[in-house]
Amino acid sequence: MSTPGLSGIHHLKVHVTDVRRSARWYQRTLGYEPVMEFVEGAELVGYGMSHPNGGTVLTLRLDPEQARKTAGWVYFEMGAPDRAALDGWAQRLDALGVGHGPVVRTPIGWLLPGVFDPDGHEMRLYVSDPQAAVDSQHPVRIHDAGPGAWVEPITGIDLDQPA
Repeated sequence: MSTPGLSGIHHLKVHVTDVRRSARWYQRTLGYEPVMEFVEGAELVGYGMSHPNGGTVLTLRLDPEQARKTAGWVYFEMGAPDRAALDGWAQRLDALGVGHGPVVRTPIGWLLPGVFDPDGHEMRLYVSDPQAAVDSQHPVRIHDAGPGAWVEPITGIDLDQPA
């Protein structure tokens, strides 16, 4: 049976404790612009946001309980077109007083980690060539993902093998 095609990620949904506060943060910090509101009854429960320079549509959904459960998680990792753009993001975050980690090299590309939204969800920005980083004909095992990671070529990945 053939596998139908996919065209990337349609949108990301982030659960938040305060949709207006989060929308302002994503607008100020990452440049997202609100393009839709979601209401249930008379209550505002979310925003849809797009980015003027590309990227996936972002939706913010009011769900304080889920937002608290997922605080501290790496919620998503955004792509940047090249290392210069990643350095530009680090400079923008510095100018805004938004904390972040250093730009570092990983086995699959350059990474800017440690950006946290108002609910404590971590996001990261990556630069990588997906074709160079992901090759279904030559799988790899990445040990200790992050700046100190190392890559081991393997012959295959068996999803039925016990961990």
